Amino acid sequence: MRSAARLYAVQALFQMETSGQTINAICREFEVHRFGATYEEIGEFVEGDAEHFRALVDHAVNYQALIDQMTDRALVAAWPIDRIDPVIRALFRAAGAELTQMDTPPKVTITEFVDVAKAFFPGGKESKFVNAVLDHMAREAKPSAF
Repeated sequence: MRSAARLYAVQALFQMETSGQTINAICREFEVHRFGATYEEIGEFVEGDAEHFRALVDHAVNYQALIDQMTDRALVAAWPIDRIDPVIRALFRAAGAELTQMDTPPKVTITEFVDVAKAFFPGGKESKFVNAVLDHMAREAKPSAF
């Protein structure tokens, strides 16, 4: 359920950025209309850990400047975070929230968010890029774990 919460958090952060919705509106929408919902034309959405989802979204929003600065340091100088694909940017923010504000072991966070990248970009190189950036971020956020 935490894996699903991570995927939903990335979707929510992306949707917040592109639509301008508030954190309360987006969390309510996902918890009511996505977690475990079934739609005839789409199929069934898996349940997610609502508490973990809310924590990721809340921390990503409240610590966005810190997370974006850490992400910028992990990226090549020519690629600041505002030039990154918005889905990957949302992923870095959700993962950064977990790395900096939660007790999840960093290797678990990296593995989980690389899997999220694979879900959004199946067969692409994005998951390797995400792995490299998150590894750098994790070593900065929690160096004692390495």
